[in-house]
Amino acid sequence: MIDIADPPTEDMVQAIHTGQLPIVKGLLHDNPAMATTRFGTRDPHGVALTLLHVATDPPGHYPHCAETIAVLAAAGAEVSAPCTGPFPETPLHWAACCNDVEALDALLDAGADIEAQGASYDGGTPLADAVGLGQWQAARHLIDRGARTTLGQAAALGLRHRILDCFPDASPPAQEERNAGFWYACHGGQFVAAVYLHGQGAELDWRPPWTELTPLDAARRHHARDLVRWLLGLGARSAAELESRSRRIPAAMESRRG
Repeated sequence: MIDIADPPTEDMVQAIHTGQLPIVKGLLHDNPAMATTRFGTRDPHGVALTLLHVATDPPGHYPHCAETIAVLAAAGAEVSAPCTGPFPETPLHWAACCNDVEALDALLDAGADIEAQGASYDGGTPLADAVGLGQWQAARHLIDRGARTTLGQAAALGLRHRILDCFPDASPPAQEERNAGFWYACHGGQFVAAVYLHGQGAELDWRPPWTELTPLDAARRHHARDLVRWLLGLGARSAAELESRSRRIPAAMESRRG
């Protein structure tokens, strides 16, 4: 993988994003090294990317994207090469973020690593990005293609057997993992999974390190009305309510001292 400071040519980016395969092939013919280059960008975080990242750049779903990916891979592009920057995501991560199933299939068919690490959500696999962003079609497609799941990912998708597999009799998941599973079940609007994980001791108002949202907030964001109603019946609180309570307690203690 060659790293250069300059961005890819505008002609190449335009050809990839508009599905102009003859132009893509012609540019690669004139400069074969482009296929194995990681190009600089103007991103302030120092992100540099490959042409396969260009092909899966949000919003994705570019014309003839599967054919474009196949052309780039045939020219020598490394299908699992990460970008640089704070999140070393592969093109498969980016396709998952875009809910771009056509691009996912093309990358996997070209040999992309479905378990590559680097996601903006917990540093994990492309499935972590898909689930974290609520890109449910991509998430389920990745599982159909063989992706492994964490308890949280299985809970977000309501995968009953995979959830139960995380609870062997001898060694149940740690508290933090159960909490994350419960949060993700609410994030995915999965009522049955949320009830099960709450019954396994998950904390009702636990907040993950990547967001301030409580399980109640996550369920509300995805308009899971029955789940919201159940959570409220248990006394679940929003992040705003928790923050308001945390401010009131020190004030009350101070007034007592006075």
